[in-house]
Amino acid sequence: MLQYDDSAFYFFALSSIIFYIVPSWYTIIKKVSAAFFSSDEAIGAISRTTAEKKKASDLKKSSKGLKTLNSTGFIVNFVITLGLSVLFFWLYLSVQSNGEVNSFDPFTILGIDTGAELKEIKKAYKKMSLKFHPDKNPNNPQAEATFMMVAKAYEALVDPVAKENYEKFGNPDGKQSLAVSIGLPEFLLNTDNRNLVLMTYLIIMVGVIPFAVWSYYSNSSKFGEKDVMYDSYAWFHHNLNEHTLVKTLPETLAGSAEFRSRSITKSQAEKDEIGKALAKVRGQMSKPGFNHPVVLKGNILLHSHLTRQTDSLSEENKEDLNYMLRYSSSLIDAMISVCKHQESLNAALNCIRFGQYVAQGMWLKDSELLQLPHFTQKEVEHATKGKKSVSTIAEYIKVPNDEKKGLADFTAEQKQDVFKTCELLPDLSVESKVYVDDDEDDKVYEGDLCTVQVTLTRNNLEDGEKAGLVHAPRFPFPRREAWWVALGTKEGKIISIDKVTSAEKVVEHKIKFLAPRKGQYDFDLYVMSNAYIGFDHKDSVELTTLDASVLPEYKIHPDDAELDDEPTLFEEMMNANIEDDSDSEEEEDSDDESEEEGIRELSAAEKKKQELQNARKKAASAAGDDSDSDDDEVEEVYNEK
Repeated sequence: MLQYDDSAFYFFALSSIIFYIVPSWYTIIKKVSAAFFSSDEAIGAISRTTAEKKKASDLKKSSKGLKTLNSTGFIVNFVITLGLSVLFFWLYLSVQSNGEVNSFDPFTILGIDTGAELKEIKKAYKKMSLKFHPDKNPNNPQAEATFMMVAKAYEALVDPVAKENYEKFGNPDGKQSLAVSIGLPEFLLNTDNRNLVLMTYLIIMVGVIPFAVWSYYSNSSKFGEKDVMYDSYAWFHHNLNEHTLVKTLPETLAGSAEFRSRSITKSQAEKDEIGKALAKVRGQMSKPGFNHPVVLKGNILLHSHLTRQTDSLSEENKEDLNYMLRYSSSLIDAMISVCKHQESLNAALNCIRFGQYVAQGMWLKDSELLQLPHFTQKEVEHATKGKKSVSTIAEYIKVPNDEKKGLADFTAEQKQDVFKTCELLPDLSVESKVYVDDDEDDKVYEGDLCTVQVTLTRNNLEDGEKAGLVHAPRFPFPRREAWWVALGTKEGKIISIDKVTSAEKVVEHKIKFLAPRKGQYDFDLYVMSNAYIGFDHKDSVELTTLDASVLPEYKIHPDDAELDDEPTLFEEMMNANIEDDSDSEEEEDSDDESEEEGIRELSAAEKKKQELQNARKKAASAAGDDSDSDDDEVEEVYNEK
């Protein structure tokens, strides 16, 4: 008889709980270790120049310490894991003290010592049978089950046959094939707990589980590629087109769905502060296309960052701005993917340029030299005017350190910062070539699969050295150096645009596309930094495609041609299935022919032909199709032979 078994339930519960607490504790320990023992390099808190010291200090404060664990998800998971761990150890101790899965033991059932006398056995049986008798415990299945077990235990100790069976096989009924019990606690059978068990079941099955599924689905269904919300993609599709300019992109980024809950102005004081910030950046903002308060606040905060006027913002607004900048990289990548979908090369390139401005905290009219630490407009004017002046940062890097302009008022430490930054800034050379894989010559014909191989070489790195983090003191989060490689037509259509993230000194990127129709083509190749201004490359890729009709005709090998005459696998299977039927049909046909023309033996080709005809007729009749065309094909194949 099946019975509820506490010990079996303990084993089941232990096995179930361990599937949760082991990976959960691993995650918790990993997060705690990262919060207290992670290195500065691991969180990007490195200061290669004094300009990066504040950024590194802020990263340590935000990425290390107890407050980094102060999130709702972590706290809830920790409490659940801790509670399950306590339950796990309690169950473990219970198993240690009473660890056998329930087996039939008549002495334990009757509550007497092993080897008790017959008198004591009868006394215990009488007492327990009266206590758990069904007449005294109506509507109590647990008492009824216990009564039956008591009777069975008494029989195993008193009846000679049952006793012999118990001593031999552990069961008074004799040898059993399998002893099974239900791995659930016995209190579920108690009538006093009936309402509690039912309510708990309803709450879990009708409330908790559906709510958890709904919460997970409703949250995950909001996000698409790159963990960007679908509403943001829809917003980008609405705002981005081939006429999009860089100056309008802060507003586009500010309207992202990720920022809408944080960009709400909640008090009049906050509105007044946003108004003051607007007055400072209005001169460098394009006319807003949307007057919604959420979009307007985000637009103003982004312009405060781009124009380097964040010092006047309150701590709350600085936190909102940092929140926007944290997700700006993935959102700008999503904007570029939308432009790729629209095949708008100009808009994609403007989005890349906008990402550079966001990383360096600069805007449209700013000089490239402002990427250097401690440089202001005064130093820029000194470096770009007079003798040995420069106009781009690439030119400034090539100037010997002792001849660099704009450093007259700098301390020795500040000068070293400038020199160090010039070493960190990229020195990239780009090479490209067009070829066709496995081609006998260098010519490209219409319809060929062309490959444009772009080779990027970081000349500022030593052999084996890898590119480090981007030097961006005004961007509050670490950022890896990457390069966008785009190939487009002169008409502004995108052929390919990809982000190359490899940090190696020499990187090869391949762009594959089908060769267009016969003619002379001139494509534009762009290689643009994801974070630095003034280091972009633009090259021309020339492609001449020839008419494919001039190619020699492809001749099929005779062996390959014969393969077309071979029956298909389906035909062979059908032929095998109807072999008996075809044999009988052949006999009938041969009888008819013998009456008219005499007996004639069929050749091997004729037999094969007839088998194929029969197989195809069978398949055609099953599919409801006319088999005349198939017969004609068979005739043609074998007539050729």
